[in-house]
Amino acid sequence: MKLVRVLLLFLFPAYLISCKPQQKIPNYLQNVTDTTAVDSIALQELRIQKNDILSIQIFSSAISPEVDAVYNLPATADAIAGAAGFHVDANGNIEYPKLGTFHAEGLTKIQLATEFKRRLTEPVKLLENPVVLIRFLNLKVTVMGEVNTQGVVTIPGEKVTILEALGLAGGINDYGVKNAVKVIRENNGKREVGIVDLSSKELFDSPYYNLQQNDVVLVDPVKRKTKQADQALVMQRVSFGLSIVTAIALLYNIFQ
Repeated sequence: MKLVRVLLLFLFPAYLISCKPQQKIPNYLQNVTDTTAVDSIALQELRIQKNDILSIQIFSSAISPEVDAVYNLPATADAIAGAAGFHVDANGNIEYPKLGTFHAEGLTKIQLATEFKRRLTEPVKLLENPVVLIRFLNLKVTVMGEVNTQGVVTIPGEKVTILEALGLAGGINDYGVKNAVKVIRENNGKREVGIVDLSSKELFDSPYYNLQQNDVVLVDPVKRKTKQADQALVMQRVSFGLSIVTAIALLYNIFQ
């Protein structure tokens, strides 16, 4: 009987720990209702960052094919695949043949293209009616935490929302917190952390709804998962303790 009381003494606290009611997990856009009017969406253009790789193509009205060919560098298949291109260095600069150094960090593609056109026409007109096409070759975000597939997600275009990035990562699993997803972003050389509530109707107004290149999306586990991990640890300790008690009781009965 004494052994039974000891066993109950170990099992009863573990039972109480496991009986706490589970917390309800919110759904995506849980508080959204049908809308009769759709607000216009203002997309923020991406700004160039250090370590970006850019495809830069220049076209113009031919003055002299021999002259134009120096500046007209068509994108190759390797450049489109991201194996080549113009790298934005640690100082935020790129080097372009014949035109020199451009400070690209912080500029949009349109702003950088405008600077290219200026150098091609001022003070000497190097090309007639130049057209400059710039696009990103290595846009990516990282999704970590309670998703089905963690890792780096390559952005198929030049725009991705947090919902699309999570979808590309297989979605949030059963243990992920949907109402407090973290977005880590580098902005003007400083890192900032934004919190996004995927269940809120204000989701689309968040500055972190549209992701930027190199953002990190972090999905924390719900308290239930943390609690289950704690319970598993408690049960391991209880089992270990019971095995010791049983061994002691067995030895006691043998040598009594």
